[in-house]
Amino acid sequence: MATLSPALQAPAVVVLGPGALATAQRVKALYAGAQIHALQDRAQGDIAFTELGEHLRELYRRGTPLIALCAAGIVIRCLAPLLANKGIEPPVLALAEDGSAVVPLLGGLTGVNVMAREMGAALAIAPAITTSGELRFGTCLLNPPEGYALSSLTQGKRFVSDLLAGDTTRIDGDAPWLDNVDLPRDAAARHAIRVSPQAWDGNPEHLVIHPRSVVAYATEAPALLAEYVREALTENGLAEQALAALLAPAAHMGDAAFEQAAAALDVPLRFVDGEPLAALKLPEPHRLIEAGHGIALGVADEPLDVSTLGRARGRLTVLGLGPGRADLLTPMARAALDEASDIVGYATYVEMAGPLRPGQVRHATDNREELQRARHAFELACEGRRVAVVSSGDPGVFAMAAAVLEALEGAEDSRWRRVELRIVPGVSAALATAAQAGAPLGHDFCMLSLSDNLKPWAVIEKRLHHAALADLVMAFYNPISRARPWQLDRALEIVRAVRAPETRVVLGRDVGRPGETLRATTLGALQSDDVDMRTMVIVGSSATRGFMREGEAGGLDEWVYTPRWYR
Repeated sequence: MATLSPALQAPAVVVLGPGALATAQRVKALYAGAQIHALQDRAQGDIAFTELGEHLRELYRRGTPLIALCAAGIVIRCLAPLLANKGIEPPVLALAEDGSAVVPLLGGLTGVNVMAREMGAALAIAPAITTSGELRFGTCLLNPPEGYALSSLTQGKRFVSDLLAGDTTRIDGDAPWLDNVDLPRDAAARHAIRVSPQAWDGNPEHLVIHPRSVVAYATEAPALLAEYVREALTENGLAEQALAALLAPAAHMGDAAFEQAAAALDVPLRFVDGEPLAALKLPEPHRLIEAGHGIALGVADEPLDVSTLGRARGRLTVLGLGPGRADLLTPMARAALDEASDIVGYATYVEMAGPLRPGQVRHATDNREELQRARHAFELACEGRRVAVVSSGDPGVFAMAAAVLEALEGAEDSRWRRVELRIVPGVSAALATAAQAGAPLGHDFCMLSLSDNLKPWAVIEKRLHHAALADLVMAFYNPISRARPWQLDRALEIVRAVRAPETRVVLGRDVGRPGETLRATTLGALQSDDVDMRTMVIVGSSATRGFMREGEAGGLDEWVYTPRWYR
């Protein structure tokens, strides 16, 4: 499997028709987390879209690498309005539907040619690389490897142009990735590739590459912390691009001022105990610098492995996977899954969360272990890990968000409160079923779980009675199970005492998953045999109505909706 730069998202493999799917699947297998984006009603992929130009532009705006299985000209015309900053564009490639040609279009500084070569090797074709520097030298000098940063893109372009025009260069510093690159070398050359944490001195004949080998430690976080760190770097002749991390005392974990400073400096924030710079054991040789404003700098000659510097603030994200279909998973939830180190949840939902990238750890448990699962997630997050707790549908609707908050409220470990906690919404089963049927939740409605595992059945009966009296549309979760075969019949008996037999009912089973079924019936005709644990039952109000669909294939033969008005 190919390896993208950690800074890049998983790519989107875009197809316009079924003829491209075989090639798309081969490319998708190269990159962990890659998804096939298919034109709706033309091809079946992981995510459907309806308009190519806007879809490509939205992916490009998000920084998503694009592999489009179509003509290069189509991609160019779609993205042309957005092309501005060469330094921040994601990789964009055009790939022939049959896999016979791959053309890198954009992203020379973000690894597009590397991706083109990877796809060429997988498809047994020669990538159509046109970048002059790469063709001449076999690498992009302006795209140093992870752990290094280019000082000046403008100067870098001028430097490469000089080499292409016939100038020679020497290498000052340690640049192992250039050992086998075919550069025009001369130990006495005026031009130099200089690898150093020291700031560029403005020499136009130097291409300066900074190893991310500097850490800044601050005991407190004043409002101007980011500026104070920049001042400390400048006063000591160090480049800001060489900064690898901002360090803070562990007691300040969760302090927004430190997080804002790290964001302004665009570096990770790590937390340490005790005497940090002495305890970090920076690689030799290194030096320690005491700067002003309570800031200390640690400077090494080689890139630092940030993961070994103290620990990160843990993050726990509770997210909803939606009803199960990839295109109903929200982008925010997908991003949280992609960045997570650990996936925690009921085994079925952990499986639904895929595809997962190599290295992500699954923690699958039984469906009845919500609080234990939440506590385990907090313990993982306290170690600095990024944990995703997954639920189907929406995590706040009869799912894990409440269990996580319950665990946090009762926690005796103060570390849990320092964990960054986020809750990401999802498409609930009720909403997915309603959308397929039309708009039965178009006016006031309520959601009720018919499970008495966590509340007395008497409470459920009382709520059913009052919801029926209030003429609310009702969505029933957990309507029946082998352990509770009688409760749905009792629930229907309560509702039927108030509602008319002709009241509209929608039954959605496994909506959003393979084998989904959707039916419309009435309250009078509904039988418990029509329903199982995987069925969403929506009982309409007195105003809920239906009318025939025209030209619809499959699904319901009528639209069911509740008007926005009531008489």
